[in-house]
Amino acid sequence: MSGGERDRGWLLAHLPQKGAMNLLERIDRWTDEEIACTARSHLATGHPLRCGDLVPSCAAIEYAAQAVAAHGALLAGDGGTAGAGFLASARAVDLHVSRLDDLGGPLAIHARRLSGDASGMLYEFRVACGTAPVASGRLAIALGAAGVSA
Repeated sequence: MSGGERDRGWLLAHLPQKGAMNLLERIDRWTDEEIACTARSHLATGHPLRCGDLVPSCAAIEYAAQAVAAHGALLAGDGGTAGAGFLASARAVDLHVSRLDDLGGPLAIHARRLSGDASGMLYEFRVACGTAPVASGRLAIALGAAGVSA
């Protein structure tokens, strides 16, 4: 399965994050194994992850986690939403900048599934601004955990 663009409306309807906390602008393309998204919300003065006068670079992990959630919703098919799950860990994370809000353009978020089963998934991610790397690492997603709802 693969597909093209999905807009902000689709993201708001299919991800558990609502309002300003839904950080992605659009899905650019996706396959069964990977997803590419774009975001500009890091430039917003009202960014929900803003700390004082800046959006720290570690917020790139949340952008990647939302791309993974969008990938799960896409794989769920028509009418699907991101299933119950949570970010269990972020490993081997490299942050190449200190903040996101002073980057000059949109963020490009790419996530690729490395493995997965009914209990969880492992993705690698990279976030860039133009050709400049912003962050990279791996995300472990726990699925079907008690007390977790979409």
